Amino acid sequence: MPEPGSEVRVEVEGRTLRLTNLEKVLYPATGTTKAEVLDYYARIAPVLLPQLRDRAVTRIRWPHGVDGASFYEKNTPPGTPAWVRTARVPTSGSRGASRHGDHLVFPVVDDLATLTWLANLAALELHVHQWRVGPTGRPRDPDRLVIDLDPGEPAGLGECAEVALAVRERLGDVGLAARPVLSGSKGLHLYALLPRPRPAVETSALAQGIAEALQRDRPRQVTATMTRARRSGKVFLDWSQNAASKTTVAPYSLRGRDRPTVAMPITWAEVVDLAADPLALTPPDPAAALARVAAAGDAFTAEE
Repeated sequence: MPEPGSEVRVEVEGRTLRLTNLEKVLYPATGTTKAEVLDYYARIAPVLLPQLRDRAVTRIRWPHGVDGASFYEKNTPPGTPAWVRTARVPTSGSRGASRHGDHLVFPVVDDLATLTWLANLAALELHVHQWRVGPTGRPRDPDRLVIDLDPGEPAGLGECAEVALAVRERLGDVGLAARPVLSGSKGLHLYALLPRPRPAVETSALAQGIAEALQRDRPRQVTATMTRARRSGKVFLDWSQNAASKTTVAPYSLRGRDRPTVAMPITWAEVVDLAADPLALTPPDPAAALARVAAAGDAFTAEE
């Protein structure tokens, strides 16, 4: 165990990084340290980096661990290494734009060195948009859409799985194949890769249409309404994350909950199992996530 307050210098892909406070406990319930978080991100990088590549990354940081305060960070922080790739993204009225005027400057995480740098800043959660940036950092149209299935108590993961099967069918009706991901919290995310990029207003409208159609078909089970008071006992289909300004936690990212869990891609067979038995699967911890990938590869990119 490193001494308290110690630091080490490491070389990652030709970049020298200063890693600090490796002994700091970031998840008190499990005693998980910053060193273990760095280890997870280094080992999961082969499947995580494709999810981050060419996408502007918003981070949620817990500098004093998940029992302490957290904050969202969009702009690159002071002291960002000159070698970190960035993207200038126009914005309007965002508090995060104060340091840069009418745009945000996001980091783009294309390599292990940048991922390690962010993990050392206690950026436990990595959130990305549904669009990518070009070589000059200019945002492109979204190349995928996402629907976030969020259960309102007493509904849970089992109800999410049942509704996910219906969403999959609706997406299939418009020629899109859905890919399920355990959110790492209490719900599911369904992604659909687009055959060609489409404007965010179009992908948002498509996702909203699917959500509202299922709300009409299954009014006791599904809601597409943002109002929290209407979510009790239902699965909220959040289509709004397709807006150009919105982000979703990246598959394979850690979550900043009491215990470390992972936003984990799963198979449709596992979704069917969850619909029958809500206890059939739970969001994995880092060790379990690494074991799944070692045993079965990347479920997000696997053929159905």
